[in-house]
Amino acid sequence: MTSRRDFLKASAAIGGALGLGAIPSMSFAEKPVGRAQKPLKILILGGTGFTGPEQVEYAIARGHSVTLINRNKTRPDFFKGRVEQLIGDLNGDMSALKGLKFDVVIDNPTTLPGWVRNVAQYMKDNTDHYIFISTISAYANDKNAWADESDATHPEPTTVDPFAMDPTMAGRLYGPLKATSEREVQKIYANKFTIIRPGLIVGPLDRSDRFTYWPYRIDKGGEVLAPGGKEPVQIIDSRDIAEWTIRMAENHTLGVFNATGPKEPYTIKSMLEGIRGALKSEATFTWVTPEFLQENKVRAWTTSAQAPTLGSMPVWVPDRVDNPAWSRRKIDKALAAGLTFRPLDVTARETLAWCKTRPAAELEALSQGKLAGMSAEREGELLKLWHAKPGF
Repeated sequence: MTSRRDFLKASAAIGGALGLGAIPSMSFAEKPVGRAQKPLKILILGGTGFTGPEQVEYAIARGHSVTLINRNKTRPDFFKGRVEQLIGDLNGDMSALKGLKFDVVIDNPTTLPGWVRNVAQYMKDNTDHYIFISTISAYANDKNAWADESDATHPEPTTVDPFAMDPTMAGRLYGPLKATSEREVQKIYANKFTIIRPGLIVGPLDRSDRFTYWPYRIDKGGEVLAPGGKEPVQIIDSRDIAEWTIRMAENHTLGVFNATGPKEPYTIKSMLEGIRGALKSEATFTWVTPEFLQENKVRAWTTSAQAPTLGSMPVWVPDRVDNPAWSRRKIDKALAAGLTFRPLDVTARETLAWCKTRPAAELEALSQGKLAGMSAEREGELLKLWHAKPGF
């Protein structure tokens, strides 16, 4: 069988050719992968985006048979010769599944509950286990710090029909639609479902730049504008969630699980300092207050795409009276079910290594803060304003 290292090298070549970014050599992940006690026949919906490739690669290494169904447009034929590739559209024709049976179905991309029904017409009675990758955004609010999986989720949207809406409009109702999809999964696959609610997923192949901005920026050195300091951060490496999902399939572990990490949350300060140490960077941090960032219209959390000239501080969210559960979700149940985490320094180094393989246009967009973070010019402007404050 092709070794993990050979596969990653081949994937890197394919990824570069497609202009979608390569998968770097991953020293931590290259530790020997043992074979599962019982090989499974696994269907993965999607499988070629962010976490999917690691699910596939780990499942193959564990001795499982993998079938993908997707439109074959994101990294087309990425696993050619290693998996069975079916063509299907969750928002359209999924009839390629007709008459097929699988031990496990892993549903990565579903946002709309109608997509659950579309698959279910073929899989309801033809699988023993349905794993739905949801999100902690399914929770109705962030008012209950360290709440477990019993915390209330969003009700079904009332402003639109969630079973007949335009997928391009799904972003504004992401959490409620995921929660509605969860309930559809629980109803259709009663007594044989697993629902996984990840927090912020980070690592190689993440082209949203949510976490990627930080190792990329810190690697450049110099004075780095940094937000707050004490606020908690919960993140999980895409490979940790992907590999754990396969182990959950192997163990036929059912139920609902929060899946973020690490075991003890970072603070934004410990995360950024950990990245700096991992990269052996000489960058220095200038920690500014949440109030200063708000005054200057710098966005928190993830994206600056709507206002790239103003910038954002990705991953970070200021503590407020209405969000004590933000990055404070209880994960004891997932830990008991075997969720593990690779070190932050591994995630930081390998995310940066992958990031440097990206097409020049993507790196330019990252440098200009067009998805997350901010341009050097905007950062310099804000640092100057901060240093000019009375009493600095």
